Amino acid sequence: MERSRIAVAGASGLIGGALVRSLAADGHEVVRLVRRAPRGPDEVRWDPERARVDAAGLIGCEVVVNLAAAGVGDRRWTPEYKRVLRDSRVLGTAALAEAVASLPEPPRAFLNGSAIGFYGDTGERVADEDAPPGDGFLARLCVEWEEAAAPAEEAGVRTVFLRTGLVVARGSGAWGRLFPLFRAGLGGRLGDGRQYWSYIALHDEVAAIRHLIDRADLAGPFNLTAPQPLTNREVTAAMGRVLRRPAVCAVPGPVLRAALGELAGDVLASQRVVPRRLLESGFRFAFPGIEEAIRAA
Repeated sequence: MERSRIAVAGASGLIGGALVRSLAADGHEVVRLVRRAPRGPDEVRWDPERARVDAAGLIGCEVVVNLAAAGVGDRRWTPEYKRVLRDSRVLGTAALAEAVASLPEPPRAFLNGSAIGFYGDTGERVADEDAPPGDGFLARLCVEWEEAAAPAEEAGVRTVFLRTGLVVARGSGAWGRLFPLFRAGLGGRLGDGRQYWSYIALHDEVAAIRHLIDRADLAGPFNLTAPQPLTNREVTAAMGRVLRRPAVCAVPGPVLRAALGELAGDVLASQRVVPRRLLESGFRFAFPGIEEAIRAA
């Protein structure tokens, strides 16, 4: 891809930060959307919860990537926090999509965050991008999240939905919380461990996003997950092997429900999601296996 001006919302997050570093390393001009007063020409002011974007700052951007969203597992799902989860996704996406559509020369692509929570609990069933949305709060939220991008699509901008799985990375995100537990010998399965986890190495997440930025023929939903989802029990065993720590602890379902409330239902849910469209487009994973992904992290 030729050097381009690319706007990124959520640039301070796990995925957004890694994407910005990757783009900048290749010489792209990255514009970060920030919630404070801009400190330079590489920043644009926005307020996702109030649906405000300084659209003038997006002029000249060939691609806009929206990865901004409050963390699903950061807090217990009170009614107030569920509203935060929704507003950060739906209102922010709508504001950006409308800003993109309003530009005299809109960008050629709008990539919007989403999640495999779209499919709900799939049990043993394999879900690709043609699978219908599931039930529950997260599934409904993902549907709203993607629908909020309609202004960009209606303006003729190529729109891509990044349905991301569990990102294997250190330091932050869901997996970032697992590493210290396993290093301390406190890791183990959650519930009965038979639920499927669809994961992706952070390196492959960023590479997939860049692949979707570059390919002008690709639009719509893409599952960003490794090719072979594994059960929580299998993931737990792999963590133990790679970190050389016992992984014999287990957290029973009732204990998780008592600690996490409604969120526990999604932690214990099975999501056997595969990246059919990504593979069909020619993308190749650098770390397709779970042990490779853990070592890369």
